[in-house]
Parts: sequence; structure tokens; C-alpha cells
Amino acid sequence: MTMPLRRRALGALTVLALLVTAGCADDDAPETATAADTLRYVSVGSPATAGNDPHGGLANEADAVRFALTYDVLTGQGPDGRTQPRLAESWQADPTQRKWRFTLRRDATFTDGRPVRAADVLWSLRRIERKAAENYGRLASFDLAASRVVDEHTVEIVSRQPFAEVPRALESMTFIVPENADDFTRPVPGSGPFRLVSSDAQTAVLERHDSWWGTAPPLRRIEVRAVADPQARAQAVLSGQADVAASVAPAAAKQAEGRDDVSVLRRPAVTMYPFVMRTDRKPFDDPRVREAVKLAADRPALVEAAFLGYGQAGDDILAPADPSAPTGLTPRGRDVARARQLLAEAGHAKGLTVTLHTTTSYPGMDTAATLFARQLADIGVTARVKLNPPDTYFTTVWAKQDFYTGYFGGIPFFDVARVSLLSTSPTNETAWKKPGFDAALAAALAEPDEAKRNTALGDLQRQVRDEGGYVVWGTGEGLDLTRVGVQGLPTGPGFARLFIEQARLTR
Repeated sequence: MTMPLRRRALGALTVLALLVTAGCADDDAPETATAADTLRYVSVGSPATAGNDPHGGLANEADAVRFALTYDVLTGQGPDGRTQPRLAESWQADPTQRKWRFTLRRDATFTDGRPVRAADVLWSLRRIERKAAENYGRLASFDLAASRVVDEHTVEIVSRQPFAEVPRALESMTFIVPENADDFTRPVPGSGPFRLVSSDAQTAVLERHDSWWGTAPPLRRIEVRAVADPQARAQAVLSGQADVAASVAPAAAKQAEGRDDVSVLRRPAVTMYPFVMRTDRKPFDDPRVREAVKLAADRPALVEAAFLGYGQAGDDILAPADPSAPTGLTPRGRDVARARQLLAEAGHAKGLTVTLHTTTSYPGMDTAATLFARQLADIGVTARVKLNPPDTYFTTVWAKQDFYTGYFGGIPFFDVARVSLLSTSPTNETAWKKPGFDAALAAALAEPDEAKRNTALGDLQRQVRDEGGYVVWGTGEGLDLTRVGVQGLPTGPGFARLFIEQARLTR
């Protein structure tokens, strides 16, 4: 099921009109940047779900990109996926693996000239914790009431239980703001490489923070715009109205490969659109139904249809790029006969009717759902595909409906588990609630030996694969479309894609 071409074309024209308007000189900007000094970046998002609070839910990726430019983070993710210093230049755990001391850079400042202090860090982390209901309990593993400021440049962060992955758990989304900052309806001084000049629900304009501690950003200005439709994002670059379009459709990437004025940036195959089943609601509360649904998937065909070859078949492993991904598994292939048998044993010999929700938020989500519905028909399941608006999908469908197309983007398995698999997880979308799993995850995360820790986490990934409510049929490469001359964009997995401060233009 795809959006009518006329509606897509009108949407693209509307976006282009907005881009032309937003590209005009900003009267509020202190100085006018030249075209060669300005990157026009179109990202995933909708004005309907835009937000200004860096510690909120981040429904728009465009907002996350803006926050990553404005507010620095404690630790980041390197090109190899490993944790690297950002505001925190070093860290050390005590023998219990519960108290971690982070030493901050002494040359970090906010855009108003104030130094970034340990008190600012602790305020920011506690504020994220206070807003847990809207940010999916991002810091639920930490006891921030027990955490403390040691000195001006040292903060002691306490976890609720022994936790050997604390630096990784604080990667990328721990946006640091000044102590006592609580109202983000107006710009707040940031600690990052850029400062916000102006913004509305559609567009944010940022200019370089020349006193930032890191390598000076090559560009003076970056304009970030939220565009929900992937075709409209691609068209903005193809028409010359934008320099970068994030997360474009594979079809747009194929089209761009034949042109000499645009390029395709390929990020690791970690993008996943798993089909999500609620294990506490019929018919998916029966493990035989869940297994049948998994066996119905023709995984190579789904990868080809949704990703056009920019990806690889999956095996229901939620974090296949994670160091903890289990190895030596027998790949789960398609088995229509066994799937039918399982459905018959579950009392559905005469068939089963379900609704499969999907959207166009990320390219290929609707294509995958439509093809999977046809594959399910082969085992006697009638799946009615319902296409939901992209601007409200992650607030009205995700973690609420019984059967839908989900999204994961290469985050660590322990983070997936924290958000979606613990009995206490705020967005336990499959209703996976197993006290034994919770205890095993806690034990694994307390293991200081990395190899042993990854083995234990791999066993948990395998358990979710075999018993859980996810059909992880494949992983797709992240595909960004750029005008020729754009360089320096991040190519790492997961949240690394948000940190675009070293992008440059050579035209």
C-alpha cells in the first residue's frame, strides 16, 4: 500500500516551497552566511510533532539533529561504534561498578561564555530523569538522587545496580544544558558546536559556536528542516533546494546513482523495520502464532522489496551489529507448511484475520508491510494493511497497537532491552515481561569482563529471538542523499548520524 502519486507530488512541491522560503536571509541572524558557508539539511520529522526540549521524547529526528548541534553530550559514538569522549574526557568506575566518576573537559563553555561545570551535568541528567514519562525512561538505570558533584569538573554518577556499560549508556542523548535551565520555549545557551539563531516547527537555523572546545566546524551556518515524506526529502536535494536529505528511500538512491550532481551516503546496515506483535493480546499471546508469523517471512524478498538490495536478511536478532549478537545460529528460513501446522495447533486451521499497521515515516516501511501481508496469506493469515499518517505514527501506533511495523536504528542491545524488554520498561511494545530475563540482564550488565558480558547478552538476544514478539526480517543501510561537494557527514551506526558538526561544502 503506497501513498497516491498525486498526494506525494503535491507534498514534495509544498516542501520545496517551504525550503525556498526558509532559504531566504534571516532578519534575526546576526550576519548573513554565504551559500558555500551554509548547509541545508532536510531530516525526518513533522511540524506536528516538533519539540524544543532536548530532554523530552524527541519524536522528530530533525529535532535530535538540532539538539546534537546545540547541546553537547557526555560521551559519543565513534565511527567504529565504540564509545568515545565528548564533554567527559575520562571516566573511572569503583570496584562495585556502581559509582562512576566522569572528569569534564576544562575548556568547554556555553555559548554565553560560562564554563560547563559538573553542576550543569548533574542538573541535566536529573532533568532527563524527571521527564522519564515522555523520554521513555532514558536514564532509568541510574540513581541520580545519590549522584553528586565532586568538584567543578568531576561528577559522580551512581547506577541502581552494578553496570559495566555506563559510558555507553550515556552516549549521544545526554544533552547538557546550564544548571536551572527549565524553560525551552526560548533559546537556552548551549554547550555544543553551534548556537540556535531561530526556529519554528519546520526549520531551525544555527550558527557556529566559535568558542566550542572541539575541532572548529567548517561551516558557519546549518539549516535543519523537518520533512515527513522521504520522497519529498529526496526531491529537495534532486531539485537543488537542499544539500542533504537524511534517510531517503532506496528508490531515490538508485535514481541518484545515475546522476553526476548528487551522491549517496551509505551507513551500516542497522536500520530495521521489525513487525511487532503484542504477546499479551490475542492472537499473538500464543507462542505458536508468533512462530508461525516468523516462519511466513520470505526475508530475502522483503529486503529486496523494501531496501532494493541496500541491506541484508535478518534472523530476528534485535541488535545484529552489536558486539553481543549471538553467532552460530541456524538461520530461520521460510517454512509455509510448518507455519500452517502451528496455526492449526493454535486453533486457527480455518484462518486468521489481523490488522497490520504501517506508515511512510522511513522509506520502505509501507512496502515491507504490503509484501509481508501477501506472504502471510500463504499460511492462511489475512493481514489488512492500514497506512497511518507519518506525522503521528510514533505517538498513536508505536507501542500501542497489536501488530505494526516498528523501527530500530542500531542502538546497543542493552538499550533496546532497557526501553522495550524489561518488565518495567516504559515502552514495552511486545509486553515481554519475564522476571528471569530482567534478572539475567542485570547480571550480564554487572559483568566487568567484556567478553563474558557479551556472551551473556547474546544468550538473552537468542531468547528474545525464539520466544519474543519481533519479526526482524532484515537490516537496511541508512541512505542519505547529498549534493556533490558535501563532505564530512558521519557514517557510523546508531545515533552517530545525528552529529553533523564536521560537515563541509567544497563547492
